[in-house]
Amino acid sequence: MEHAKEHEACPEQTQRYCVERPVYNQELLQGQLHRRQRSPQTLKQKIAHSCRCTSKKAKSHLYSFLPILKWLPRYPVKEYLLGDIISGVSTGVMQLPQGLAYALLAAVPPVFGLYSSFYPVFLYTFFGTSKHISIGTFAVVSMMVGGVAVREVPDEMISLDYNSTNVTDARDAKRVQVAVTLAFLSGIIQLCLGFLRFGFVAIYLTEALVRGFTTAAAVHVFTSQLKYFLGIKTSRYSGPLSVVYSIAAVLSNITMTNIAALIVGSTCIVLLLIGKEINDRFKKKLPVPIPMEIIVVIIGTGVSAGMNLNKSYKVDVVGNIPQGLRLPAVPEIQLIPAIFVDALAIAIVGFSMAVSMAKIFALKHGYTIDGNQELIALGICNSVGSFFQTFSVTCSMSRSLVQESTGGRTQIAGALSSIMVLLVLVAVGYLFEPLPQTVLAAIVMVNLKGMFKQFGDVTHFWRTSKIELAIWVVAFVASLFLGLDYGLLTAVTFAMITVIYRTQSPQYRILGQIPDTDIYCDVEEYEEVKEYPGIKIFQANTSLYFANSESYASALKKKTGVDPCAILAARRKAQKRHAREIKAANEHRKKAVLKLTNDVEASVKHEIANDDLPVNGKFADSGVQAVSPDEHEHFVETKTNIRSLILDFTPVNFVDSVGAKTLKSIIKEYKEVGVCVCIACCSGPVMNELSRLNFFDKAVTRELLFHSIHDAVLACQVKDGSAFTD
Repeated sequence: MEHAKEHEACPEQTQRYCVERPVYNQELLQGQLHRRQRSPQTLKQKIAHSCRCTSKKAKSHLYSFLPILKWLPRYPVKEYLLGDIISGVSTGVMQLPQGLAYALLAAVPPVFGLYSSFYPVFLYTFFGTSKHISIGTFAVVSMMVGGVAVREVPDEMISLDYNSTNVTDARDAKRVQVAVTLAFLSGIIQLCLGFLRFGFVAIYLTEALVRGFTTAAAVHVFTSQLKYFLGIKTSRYSGPLSVVYSIAAVLSNITMTNIAALIVGSTCIVLLLIGKEINDRFKKKLPVPIPMEIIVVIIGTGVSAGMNLNKSYKVDVVGNIPQGLRLPAVPEIQLIPAIFVDALAIAIVGFSMAVSMAKIFALKHGYTIDGNQELIALGICNSVGSFFQTFSVTCSMSRSLVQESTGGRTQIAGALSSIMVLLVLVAVGYLFEPLPQTVLAAIVMVNLKGMFKQFGDVTHFWRTSKIELAIWVVAFVASLFLGLDYGLLTAVTFAMITVIYRTQSPQYRILGQIPDTDIYCDVEEYEEVKEYPGIKIFQANTSLYFANSESYASALKKKTGVDPCAILAARRKAQKRHAREIKAANEHRKKAVLKLTNDVEASVKHEIANDDLPVNGKFADSGVQAVSPDEHEHFVETKTNIRSLILDFTPVNFVDSVGAKTLKSIIKEYKEVGVCVCIACCSGPVMNELSRLNFFDKAVTRELLFHSIHDAVLACQVKDGSAFTD
């Protein structure tokens, strides 16, 4: 019977409850419950059900694949359109210079950055589920693309012409092929993962790992832009130690710095920093952020054209920007085997960054996103876009923040920003041909400011979690020195190792009762918590499986102070010692009897010889006494004052065959030394796993499993006749 009472006069002003029911073990509880009848489906039935097509199911799948069909008909024009227009224009203004700048990171001519800022952004409008993220070029992914392109087509492979960024240049043409094929393959990988419902793969890239990785990527990006910023002619490096080689190359050619490029780039950095500071300080007062990037691009282009910086001062410029859009072309399929691993890394990193930002905005604005559909959307953006000469894209953090803060409400804002890029491509792209590359380098460097702030994570993780700090440091160091591809692989491997370490190094506790309650806490943490005499309650915050079963058993013996093996060994040793003592006593008794017999015979002969006959059947002065068995046996039965042991299975999520064998061994070993082992709070799935593993038998029954710790304690008290004392 269960009832609840609210004591209004209680000084703590808290509710109280009182429960009166039998003490339940699993055997008794299952006997009172009735399972629901479920008819398991055969494989054929499951396949038939999944392949069954109804109008409702087809409509649901269509809306899932094309989310625009669901939200566009309900689009409130009067409420949302103005905000989306302002947001789209503001984001598009940022998209133009960043597209040009990030093309340099991808080691392709700037026009391909504009292509990558148009096609994927427009496609995401139809397939994406996030209303606020801005898809397009992003520094980290562009850097990874550039690393692969440079590795596959190094500078030494073809004679260089630094003053030409035209796609007809042989080196640039080959690097474009690599970048485009990489986008195609990464998109196909994302599509496959999305259709297979593998959206959960992003959880393996923890926050610490992603932030450490992106911080290292920021260092890579910064060093790669130094040569453009200083106007120095150096080769671009990729792979392990590429950062070291890049810095060494810049330092060795520092005397060749183009002063004009340095002045223009430095001026742009100062203007961009001032603009960002104003936007940050007055973001609540400004209707839209000041578009300093496009302002700097316009000023830089005007100054370069007016002063003819390319010819007069040898300042490298963007160069030819073909007007219009390129015809579709099939990527170079034969490159796929050489770049598959890189494409996989880019696909996962790109999705992880996009879905992370999407979740942040969805939580803030009260809607949900579909991780699997986001994979499909990104896959379509990359794979379809590759036919139109785009390189791999993902969510841009800075542009997404601008799109959201300027009033963007739906994917319409992203579509409008892509249309602005389209207008530049088909109409005014040629105006940006005199733009100095040092201006683009300045834009990239300033946009890394937020990523460099992530160095502050070191102090944060030092205070909160040393393991996450280790993940951050490993991700940063490995990505910095081994390259972004091998660095990411190393970081993910290390993160997996930390998971194994945590499961093998859990916290073990002995629980006690908060007096007059059914609440049990760590006895070492709270003074009020008391233990029951003769009862130990053990808890480990981990599941029980092959990797930690041995440490679980060892910790149980250590925390409870009861080691059945040691007790049995001591008992056998005591028994052997007792047997030796008995044997020695028997031999001593035999010798004593033999000596007594000899003495008696000698005495009889002597008395007969001297006519000294026994008096009343006894020999006078014989001095002989009867010998009794040894009365001082010293066998000590080794015992423990613990009579019951309760294993709290609340934190246990699963048990494998090794864990089940270990658990059964624990129960049998403790039973041999007179300790009854019970299991409390075992969940239904764990119970089913134990049943499938043939854990229960005549010796280990369900009567040893209890619904709660308090049930187990009460049952042990009744069994042992023990009582709780304060």
